[in-house]
Amino acid sequence: MRYSALSLLGNAFSENKNWKPAWRNPDPKPHYDVIIIGGGGHGLATAYYLSKVFGMRNVAVLEKGYLGSGNIGRNTTIIRSNYLLEGNNPFYEFSMKLWEGLEQDFNFNAMVSQRGVVNLFHSDAQRDAYTRRGNAMRLHGVDAELLGRDQLREKLPFLDYENARFPIMGGLMQARGGTVRHDAVAWGFARGADQNGVDIIQNCEVTGIDREGDQITGVQTTRGAITCNKLAMAVAGSSSHVAKMVDMRLPIESHALQAFVSEGLKPFIDTVVTFGAGHFYVSQSDKGGLVFGGDIEGYNSYAQRGNLACVEYVAEAGMAMIPALSRVRILRSWGGIMDMSMDGSPIMDRTHLSNLYFNGGWCYGGFKATPASGYCFAHLLATDTPHETATAFRMDRFARGYLLDEKGVGAQANLH
Repeated sequence: MRYSALSLLGNAFSENKNWKPAWRNPDPKPHYDVIIIGGGGHGLATAYYLSKVFGMRNVAVLEKGYLGSGNIGRNTTIIRSNYLLEGNNPFYEFSMKLWEGLEQDFNFNAMVSQRGVVNLFHSDAQRDAYTRRGNAMRLHGVDAELLGRDQLREKLPFLDYENARFPIMGGLMQARGGTVRHDAVAWGFARGADQNGVDIIQNCEVTGIDREGDQITGVQTTRGAITCNKLAMAVAGSSSHVAKMVDMRLPIESHALQAFVSEGLKPFIDTVVTFGAGHFYVSQSDKGGLVFGGDIEGYNSYAQRGNLACVEYVAEAGMAMIPALSRVRILRSWGGIMDMSMDGSPIMDRTHLSNLYFNGGWCYGGFKATPASGYCFAHLLATDTPHETATAFRMDRFARGYLLDEKGVGAQANLH
């Protein structure tokens, strides 16, 4: 069914009893041309573009849980393309352009809200760094505006501009940045891929990978063995664990990142704001809750939870930026697992096995990259060549010394 005003009206008159499931629940077939391990945002987006753009329909997505149970349902929904380096800027801008047309493309309301993203700066040195990043963005055709303190005070009056330690001097704004409803992204890509013939198989954990020499022949799963021509890994949070099944060691560590939602408040933040003196970012959901987060946990973990020390650290950073937060109650928190690469940038490449492909190491940038990650990974799978915006994400850059060390992805990503 294609969603439209007419379909909404028709279902309203039938008391909403005739809605169909957005995607099928098929049993796995014995063989697929491509198997994608991981039914998160990147895996589903890969399947969607692989089927729609490159015409590959005999494709399966294997998800060990239910759709939305991984990182796609555990993030703070922010999208932006305010990157500095040549290797990152075109890719994230490509992703932003896909976000801007996504709802029309897959006929699903993902609540794309381009409310703007402001990065605060607190010193002359930080202002110069943001000026450089803004200039790099404009040279690539990306919108960027450097706001002074008075401009910012008019827009965001609730910030602590006179903080003795971290006075706010201004901010770098990308007006096209904003937020997207994260689980709707998963549902929209799943629906689109399913309509193109992709089998999305939930509750199907991969327990082993079969190979003959340097060729992958299939996978062992909790729902039986499945053979394939090509195998793609898109399992952010579990990349090292799955790669170990083929004796592949990745330059990745896994850490938990917590996110938080407050009680509902009247609207007072109409953009996304990030604290430049620490690591804190906040926006307000359509239901009124503040959605915010900060740094990752300092220890390696696959547990989807964090500890109270990090809660205190994030809350302190938020209080330094918005003192009024001291009166706000936090209702809930959750944790997602971050694949932290050693330079803070992702990896998307073929592997040492001829028909095994890897997509991971997204650090703080996974959600905002979802559509471009899916498109570029589908391009790699279909053509065996990297997409023009993803050529810097090669696996061997750590050995060659061509690191993509981008501070724009989060605080001190290179130190993890």
